[in-house]
Amino acid sequence: MGKTYEHITGRLRDFVEAQPMFFTATAPLAATGTINLSPKGLAGSWAVLDELTVAYLDFAGSNAETIAHLRENGRITLMWCAFQGPPNIVRVHGRGEPVFRDDPRWPELVSHFPAADTSSHGLRAIIVVRAELIRDTCGYAVPLMTYDEDRDLHARRFARETDESLSDYFAGKEHVATSIDGLPGLPLPLPPTPPTLP
Repeated sequence: MGKTYEHITGRLRDFVEAQPMFFTATAPLAATGTINLSPKGLAGSWAVLDELTVAYLDFAGSNAETIAHLRENGRITLMWCAFQGPPNIVRVHGRGEPVFRDDPRWPELVSHFPAADTSSHGLRAIIVVRAELIRDTCGYAVPLMTYDEDRDLHARRFARETDESLSDYFAGKEHVATSIDGLPGLPLPLPPTPPTLP
C-alpha cells in the first residue's frame, strides 16, 4: 500500500539518492499541450537539498520541454523506481524552477553536486523542486534490472563544446529556445559558466 510522507528524510532520502536514474513529468497549461516525460541519469547529477527540496543538473539535449513547462506553470513530478533490491516507487509532486547560469544562486547550488562532472555534459540549468506531495508505492510490477554503468556518449559529445559553441548548438535546435507548443524554453544566448565556489 502507498504511504504519504511529510519530508524527504531517512530511508526515503537514502532510496532516492541511491537510484541510478529517475523520471521527470511536466505539462503546459493548455489542454491540447504536449505532456513531457524524460529519463534522467548520470551519476551524482541529483541531490536532496533539504527535507522538502530536491535538485538536479539539466544537461545539454535536443529540446527543453521541462524548462519551458516550469517557466510557464512550475508543475513537476519526479519518480524513482527500484530496479534492484526490494520493490519501491517514490514520487515527489511539487513546484519547480530552472535556475540558469546568470542566477546569483548558481554557485551555491552547483556545490551540492560534488560527484558530477559539470564540465563535460553541457550544463545549462539546475532544476530545483519544492515538494508538495511525497508518496511511495509498492513497485511490484517494476522489473528487476541490472545497472552496469553510465554511458560515456553524452560526455564524449558535449565535452568538446565551449560556452559559445554550446549556445550556437542550442540556437540551431528547433525546440530548445521554444518548446514544441511555442512556450519560451532555454534563454539564449547562454551566459558564461560561472566560477565554482572554492
